[in-house]
Amino acid sequence: LGNKFLSHIREVDAILQVVRCFENPDITHVEGTVDPIRDIDTIDTELMLADLDSLERRLNGLVKRARGGDKDAKDTLVVAERAAAVLREGRPARVVPLAAEEERAFDGLQLLTAKPVLYVCNVEEGDAAAGNAATARVEARAASEGAAAVVISARIEAEVAELSEDDRSEYLASLGLTETGLTQVIGAGYGLLDLITFFTAGPKESRAWTIRRGTKAPAAGGVIHSDFEKGFIRAETIAYDDFVALGGEQAAREAGRMRSEGRDYAVADGDILLFRFNV
Repeated sequence: LGNKFLSHIREVDAILQVVRCFENPDITHVEGTVDPIRDIDTIDTELMLADLDSLERRLNGLVKRARGGDKDAKDTLVVAERAAAVLREGRPARVVPLAAEEERAFDGLQLLTAKPVLYVCNVEEGDAAAGNAATARVEARAASEGAAAVVISARIEAEVAELSEDDRSEYLASLGLTETGLTQVIGAGYGLLDLITFFTAGPKESRAWTIRRGTKAPAAGGVIHSDFEKGFIRAETIAYDDFVALGGEQAAREAGRMRSEGRDYAVADGDILLFRFNV
């Protein structure tokens, strides 16, 4: 794996591994045979070696700073040494045991194998709906790791991209599918990272915003603009189902379905929010 690529994926929240789960004599696999678990192990080994190399290059500096009385370095050194020991055993950093107060220092290490993983099983069209023996192995692997797995067909995705909305639904239905592979990947990614969506809606535009589940209203406003969080007064809130069923903000307001929520309100998935603020 190239250094530039590794540097880039250290910044992301999760790692998506696409693995081949189909047999096709016309498409040669670099290993000569199709084995998704072997491929996953190969990628994991490369990522663990990259993490170990990163840690070992940082440890001496952390030791020197810790001896000089740097508290942050001391805290980081503890978790860095623990992570290095786990990686030397051939295990990913995500299994490192951590106390709650150690999580911030550990996150600062930006270890690749500490990130949650989403396995994407690429199959032939006929296996897209129910999967096959190879995808079952990947799903079992994902379950054992607390990871996620989805089954898609890259060939179907290529076909769908060329179709109109109406033709797309008909085509998917003919294959026993209710949604595209891309939609499945997005949904699985949201679940893996515990993400939700809230909306802002006005006469000119409507926007969707992504936050972590449990985010309080002021911090949700900060995703839109820092002034929303700094000067937060309240969030006028309509549940998505009410907004749709009643036909919009005005009808929801008249029906008494708009709520005024304060600083301690944890935004729910699908909320339509209007932030009141003053700076």
